[in-house]
Amino acid sequence: MPTVQAWTGRETRALRQALRMSIRDFAQNLGVSERTVSKWEAGREAVRPRPEMQAALDTALSRAGGQAADRFASATSRSVLQNKPVVAGFRVQSHKFMPVYTSASVAADLAAQDAFRPRPHEWLKVSVAALPHPEGTCTAHLFACGVMVLHITQELHFRTLASLAAWRYASYEGDVPWAADQVLKLLSSAPPTVDVAPEYVLSMYVLQEPAWTADELENALRLMSLPSVLVNRRAQPRPEPVDDLVERRLLTQGFDQPSIQPFGVDGVSLGYASWAGVAYHAVCPERALLVDDLVSCEVDVQMLWAYCRHIQRQIEDGRDPAMPPDFGWRFLRAAHSRLTTARARETAQHCMMREAALSTSGLPERLTQAQAALRETATLSGRVDI
Repeated sequence: MPTVQAWTGRETRALRQALRMSIRDFAQNLGVSERTVSKWEAGREAVRPRPEMQAALDTALSRAGGQAADRFASATSRSVLQNKPVVAGFRVQSHKFMPVYTSASVAADLAAQDAFRPRPHEWLKVSVAALPHPEGTCTAHLFACGVMVLHITQELHFRTLASLAAWRYASYEGDVPWAADQVLKLLSSAPPTVDVAPEYVLSMYVLQEPAWTADELENALRLMSLPSVLVNRRAQPRPEPVDDLVERRLLTQGFDQPSIQPFGVDGVSLGYASWAGVAYHAVCPERALLVDDLVSCEVDVQMLWAYCRHIQRQIEDGRDPAMPPDFGWRFLRAAHSRLTTARARETAQHCMMREAALSTSGLPERLTQAQAALRETATLSGRVDI
């Protein structure tokens, strides 16, 4: 059980969220007013509850179950806890990607704002901005074609893979509305003409401190890339982690699915991708892929997926898809070529990573369909010679 040396508003908020309680329920549990809890959380590190409330918070933490304790430990894994690890387990860096289509004109207006700065990119104009995130860091990648990809990074510590999987499902419930709110704030000066709520979240996990060896480590990475097998999705009010014995059996007896594609190199790295996410571990950091390589690839894939999805949505609405001339079917043809053709200076690891991300996302097929739809529209309007 983790121990807190001195409670502040930050740890109070982490405990309430770990217990899955509303401010009202948490206040009733402690015997204080809702306003008191709100003041604690708003003050973060600058606020320390009175000594009698410190004791009450200690009691509330001691009564937390194993899953709640795991969640609390992950959210507060820093110097306020005792010097030794709070629970045995593993450390992983979580990366979440949430794409949203805004339109090219809105993207151009946003890129001109002070919050955004240009970022080098091989084949497309991109700007980035840092957004405040309550439990990690967030970077908004704004592409000239009209797609914004929000990238959230969080440092996590869990005892079991099932706890990580359950956290993933639970956190997604808040990620999408949070992301939509952030995008709307950025767009306050340039109101969008389309819905700017992201449709989904894709996760990538970079394992930093493993708790397994040999075959179990490979099985752990496979499970991270397809974590749905580690949660009971029928549980109410939200999915719950499976029993430890189930996870142990999967780790020792093996876990594999045809939909999971490996992209690691023996003695260098372990990497697996599925439609649900990506998991990676650098066995030899000096020779393995950089985290930035993984992130850049996934940001591009998610950007193009959202762009093609916008085109598909127009078709499903019974309209001929129309996009700006600079980002029509030729743009998609070039994007398809750049993503599927190896570059001269690319390593085998880079090629395998990109192929795994593309094949498991289904993006190549979507690019082909979107390209054909835009070309047909251009042909019918007399803007292209076939």
